Order: sequence, then structure tokens, then C-alpha cells
Amino acid sequence: MHAMPRDVADSVVPVVRALADPLRLQIVSALAAAPGGRLAAGEIASFTELAGPTVSHHLKSLREAGVVRAERRGTWIFYTLAPGMGRVASALLDGLAQAATGPRQDEDLEEGPRPDAEAVLERAVARLGDRFPQISGDVVWLVVRESYAALARTATVTTHLSVLAERFARQRLEDQVRTATGADSRPQVLFVCTANAGRSQLAAALLRKIAGDRVVVRSAGSLPAAHVHATVAPLLSELLADQPDAEDPFPKPLTDDAVRAADVVVTMGCGDSCPVLPGKRYEDWPIGDPAMASPEGVRAIYDDLAARVGALAATLS
Repeated sequence: MHAMPRDVADSVVPVVRALADPLRLQIVSALAAAPGGRLAAGEIASFTELAGPTVSHHLKSLREAGVVRAERRGTWIFYTLAPGMGRVASALLDGLAQAATGPRQDEDLEEGPRPDAEAVLERAVARLGDRFPQISGDVVWLVVRESYAALARTATVTTHLSVLAERFARQRLEDQVRTATGADSRPQVLFVCTANAGRSQLAAALLRKIAGDRVVVRSAGSLPAAHVHATVAPLLSELLADQPDAEDPFPKPLTDDAVRAADVVVTMGCGDSCPVLPGKRYEDWPIGDPAMASPEGVRAIYDDLAARVGALAATLS
């Protein structure tokens, strides 16, 4: 067992203590979700519905703990998350959002597929083996089992887990074939965020809508959630409404297969988790996290993504 070193634990305590307050957590979530990651002091006072001095007290506590920083522009004071805190806040908020929706209990997690899922997975292996004859049966079997196990770690409902595992395995096998043969000449774009439950899903859906079949689009998460964020699901439904062949999105873990197959890798709040391979084009977009954003904040994040995805699509050929 590897415990956190005492000196590291001591340095983390002020941050944890500063965040152990509902109002401060609300402020941090708002900053993480804000377009550009910046809010004026007056905006923070407005959404918290508290007096200025009270808000100032909490902002001071967050500043002293190194969570946020303030910058003056003219007569305005703006607050942003401190350098390095953006990824911490995104991971924390995504984890809390996932926990709040009722993750599976530890005793529900299994080492392998449920007995009633074994037959379904065996049929999936057979179908994928026929679809990818250039890949050995052992590799297909392993990818299917790995895909099931990866999704099972965060699944809250297992009813359709085998079906999702087959879809995930199919995508991974497609990526392996693309990397090995180069047969598909279309550009491939991979969007990565922490939970693959908001930003990366929206970006992928937007690019599919704009580019159609001209571009292969993938999305993944460094710490995938159990399901798409409730704040994002309605926007995804709008985007997919006129795409009859589109499959329902679901969070997936980041794999080396996806990175190797991609021509362009776009990270949003999790760049450190993504392998950097030669010959790839990498972009890091400072997009707010919609996990705990207001409806207006989510729409602003959507608009920001739409503009960035449109600009990206124009560069793909």
C-alpha cells in the first residue's frame, strides 16, 4: 500500500479545508465552468445571493489556500482558479457529480462479467471476429473483456453494459486497424476531457454534425463518469436529433488505441493525462466544466465549443 507522503498531505490540507464549505465549493464550480475561467467579484456576489463582505471573506480564504487568484482590470476585480487548480477542480467536481448520482457500491463491482453477460459477450466476440478478420481471435476476445471491465468500473446500471462494451470494443478495434494499415484516409479527431461526460461529448457531437462522415470523431475521458452529465444531455439530444444513424453517447476511458489512431488530439482540462506521440497535432482548449454549471453557463460553454469546433473543422481535409 502506498500512502501519500506526510509532507504532501500537509501541503494539501489548506486546500481541502478551504473547499470544505458549500459556498466556496459553489464559487470554485462557477469558476471552473465560466467561459474563459474568469468571473468578476460582482458576478460571484450575484449568483451566491450574499452580501459583498461575506463573499469577500470566502474569496480571501480561497486565495490564501492557493485555490483562486485575483487580478484587477481598471476598476474591476476578476477571479480565476490558480495555475494548476483547473484540472484539480475539474476532477473533483466531476467526481462529486458522479458520486451524487449514486455510483455502484464497492461490493457490486466484479472481477469479470456477470454470468448472464458471458453469453452476450461471447456473441460479441464472434461478431467482431467476423468484422475484423485481420485481427486474431485472442486479441478480439481480450479487447472485448477489457472494454467490459473498463466500463463496469463506473457503471451505475448494468442492464446494457454488454452492448456498450461491444460498441467500445468495436471502436478500439477500428482504431487498431487504422493504425496498422492506414486504410482509412479520413482525418481522425480525438476529444478528451476528464469525465467524457460533458465537454468532449459536446465537441464530438458538434464535429460530427459539421463534418459528417468526412471526419472520424472519437471522445474519451481520463477519469470517465458513469453517464453523461444531466446538464449536457439535452444539448446532445438536440445535436443528434437530425443524425438518425448516431449512437447514444456514453463515457469511455482514454486508450492508447484512440491516441495512436488520431491525427488531432484536443484536450480540455486533462492534457497531462494524454500520451504525447510524435506526428500528432495537439490542442488544449480552456473550456469551462459544465458538470455543475447553471443552464446559462452550460449554454455559454456550448457556444464556445461550437466556435472552436467550427474553426477546427475548417482546417481538416
